[in-house]
Amino acid sequence: MTKGKFIVFEGIDGAGKTTQIELLASKLTAMGESVHVTAEPTTNESGKALRRALSSKEKKSECEMAAMFVLDRIGHNAQINELTDAGTTVISDRYYYSNLAYQGMSTDYAWVRKMNIDCPEIRRPDACIYLDLTPEESLARISKGRESVEIYENLEKLTEVRNAFYTAIEDLRGDGEKIFIVSANRSVEEISDDIFEIIRNL
Repeated sequence: MTKGKFIVFEGIDGAGKTTQIELLASKLTAMGESVHVTAEPTTNESGKALRRALSSKEKKSECEMAAMFVLDRIGHNAQINELTDAGTTVISDRYYYSNLAYQGMSTDYAWVRKMNIDCPEIRRPDACIYLDLTPEESLARISKGRESVEIYENLEKLTEVRNAFYTAIEDLRGDGEKIFIVSANRSVEEISDDIFEIIRNL
């Protein structure tokens, strides 16, 4: 049996990850592939604790959150590996790139990188799709219809995070990872077509 691929979507908030993941999953399913969509933080207890911290319901330091993400990711990997071993392609909304961008810029990048990349129970994705959006467009999108925002959702933070993503992308590309930057400031169809072409060429 052919092993399934592990594909990750990244980007600052409002970039359209959810929409593009759904479209890619539908296209792959139509081709006869088994597909599973997942996300980080997960729905495991470790992920639920992270979501409470992200929404400021529980106060955690950036170092605590960096370590909590790694713990959640280890459990997530066990589930991902089981699925890909059975031939299912797994698509994840966020992965360690977000950890490097968010906590890497506010704690110590090298430390966050080492926890993730050197952990034997955390795998490298087969491909990462980074949906690129300006901080201004991101803020405009996430402000629509929202009663509250998360702790990273302001213009200054979004700018810092976008820059941090680019730092992580350059770093990990140099380490051999397949990371594709896709402009997210276009029509949904144009973006989807570009992503499908990238994944098909894998």
